[in-house]
Amino acid sequence: MTRRLVLILGDQLSRQISALKGGEKARDVILMAEVAEEAGYADHHKQKLALVFAAMRHFAQELQDAGWTVIYRELTEDVADLQTAARDAIAAKKPEMLVVTEPGEYRLWDRMQGWEEALGLPVMIREDDRFLCSHQDFADWADGRKTMLMEHFYREMRKRTGLLMDGDEPEGGTWNYDAENRKPARDDLFLPDPPEGADDQITQDVLAMVEDRFPENFGKLHPFSWQVTRKGAEAARDRFMQEALPEFGRYQDAMLTDRPYMYHAVLSAYLNRGLLEPLDLCERAEAEYRAGRAPLNAVEGFIRQIIGWREYVRGLYWREMPDYAQVNDLGADRPLPDFYWTGETEMHCLSQAIGQTIETAYAHHIQRLMITGTYALLIGADPQAVHRWYLGVYADAYEWVELPNTIGMSQHADGGLLATKPYAASASYIDRMSDYCGDCAYDPKAKTGEGACPWNALYWDFIARHQDRFARNHRMRMVVASWKKKSARDQKALRKAAADHMAALTPYEG
Repeated sequence: MTRRLVLILGDQLSRQISALKGGEKARDVILMAEVAEEAGYADHHKQKLALVFAAMRHFAQELQDAGWTVIYRELTEDVADLQTAARDAIAAKKPEMLVVTEPGEYRLWDRMQGWEEALGLPVMIREDDRFLCSHQDFADWADGRKTMLMEHFYREMRKRTGLLMDGDEPEGGTWNYDAENRKPARDDLFLPDPPEGADDQITQDVLAMVEDRFPENFGKLHPFSWQVTRKGAEAARDRFMQEALPEFGRYQDAMLTDRPYMYHAVLSAYLNRGLLEPLDLCERAEAEYRAGRAPLNAVEGFIRQIIGWREYVRGLYWREMPDYAQVNDLGADRPLPDFYWTGETEMHCLSQAIGQTIETAYAHHIQRLMITGTYALLIGADPQAVHRWYLGVYADAYEWVELPNTIGMSQHADGGLLATKPYAASASYIDRMSDYCGDCAYDPKAKTGEGACPWNALYWDFIARHQDRFARNHRMRMVVASWKKKSARDQKALRKAAADHMAALTPYEG
């Protein structure tokens, strides 16, 4: 007799997942399912789909090898959704209850609230304790605060975990080493080799299935440069710690043509699926610092992304949903241009960031925030359209992490709840932090006229559109003042150049 049916989702690929705690191999059955709804709710990159399904199948095999009974439903069985998969398994195994770790996305959690009635048996939804800050912990921290700055949250997480602490003080006497982590790109950097992907029969079968069933989805499927097992993810982790972490800090904001990975870890896709653990990553990075193999600025920056930013956006997501998904404080409503799906634009920075996204399902945080994100912000793109694009195209994207980053950080659509200022920039930032402008058809120093980089006029047009609002923002007042000091002639020329650029854009209609 089956005691429990344990449902494990595609981003819960850990044998320490809370749904498995207290499990009995002799009496419990595990259910995993590739279902049409999850595969199709966004225009998922082909490599993202392949990574999800290949990792799921390998994990199911790992569980079976460990003695668990596993029901695995492949996509070719055309199961509509997770509730259907659960109903079929319940009919076959007649368990006493269904156990699942809470999903990472609100839409699934909301549907699961009706599963007990729909499935006709008790449903236990356990909290996801892979995260270091529980929902209640975040609510307690946020309660009563006028502002919820990530930096304040991060310092609390440092104290709680003890990471990079010297007693009650931060290691080195400073909490944040961002000032040392903004070195511009150099074309003579000795960069690590790009990652190599898995190549086994399960992965090959999945790649063939994705090619067959999702031929029109975003992105290219080959070459496939992702790991699909815990062992492979751990090898990628160790490689980063040894080869890239020492230089990660100083060049984490830098961008170079045709070098998508730089010194970045490229581990978030594994971390967000459960193949790696957050505290383990942080402790290993700290050990590199303690051993003298990596500098403090690099290790602090890496740890901040995990226990600071990652935990913070997850807490904010669950605190603010479901309303957060619809906020649009700047009233932006323009469709994204079609080149977000093709990479075909004369703006070299966008061509690079989007082109590598098509090729690899990856772009690092500055490419996302300050290239594709900032351009969408400047033209006034619909933040929900921007959200849907990011959710689909990146291998590490799940709504809990992607939505706050897009709506709050990138598009400033939440009224400043997450970020105190919009991350808007002109061409000078891109020229300083990358080599993109050297190979571009446009001149980053020219504001208007033939050959002028569109970013410059778009930046000032964005400031002009929202000048009343930004004049009340202490971090934007000087920018607004600079706009108002420009002559009427210059203002008119900049706004006309921006309007002409936006009028020439072809909206995506897919």
